[in-house]
Amino acid sequence: MMIDPPIDKLIKKAPCRYALVVALTKRTNEIIESEPAEYLASGLKPVSYVAREIYNDKVKIIL
Repeated sequence: MMIDPPIDKLIKKAPCRYALVVALTKRTNEIIESEPAEYLASGLKPVSYVAREIYNDKVKIIL
């Protein structure tokens, strides 16, 4: 099974693993609460959608 985006490349987008997990959690909660049209049209689970956002630099992780 192929994971998209690859976790090793996703980790490089954050200063540390903890920051990545916190950012994924916070953004996923935002997505679940607001349910934007882009997310609903994607057909992905919230965590996968947010992981792609971070990987594609749509969301920046700042400490």
